[in-house]
Amino acid sequence: MAMADTDAKTTLHRYLQTGRDAVVWKLDGLSEYDIRRPLVPTGTNLLGLVKHLTFVELGYFGETFDRPSGEPSPWLDEAPEDNVDLWATPDETREDIVGRYRRACAHADATIDALGLEASGRVPWWGAEVTLHQILVHVVAETHRHAGHADIVRELVDGSAGYMATDDNLPAADATWWSAYYDRVEQAARDGAAGESTDGSSAPLP
Repeated sequence: MAMADTDAKTTLHRYLQTGRDAVVWKLDGLSEYDIRRPLVPTGTNLLGLVKHLTFVELGYFGETFDRPSGEPSPWLDEAPEDNVDLWATPDETREDIVGRYRRACAHADATIDALGLEASGRVPWWGAEVTLHQILVHVVAETHRHAGHADIVRELVDGSAGYMATDDNLPAADATWWSAYYDRVEQAARDGAAGESTDGSSAPLP
């Protein structure tokens, strides 16, 4: 394997692990109810995001490259229930779901380590031939997309925000600063939308 290939794979793998860590960290310090409860009309919830990403890892780095993990996956059922992988049932514990996610990631890591970026596979639910490079990019993108969902859900639960507990990417500011910042953004939105209405006519903002 060429050095450039090794470097590219290492970089992609590092970004993947960063997203994995962020999603799991968003559960820290919350009650069982708060990690399970839906916060938006589409039902997005923190533990469900971890559960979903478990099957992302198992499917894209397992069956795609003919390296099944042995873990059950609703993605492989003939007629899976809609969104079955996006919420936790009452009998599924936090430890069960996070533990299965970590096992799925370990299985994925073994696939990533064993194959070159140009190794070919086939995604059954896409019906398409792919390379490990393409799948790494796809799973990095999907993991970070859901990490963004987790950011918003966690903030809705208890106001906590930031990239990671040990690497906060937000300004070091107190509640007064954040309140003023919020008001500034709100005022900018009102000023930017002044006179606009959904039907194209002028209408004052409330």
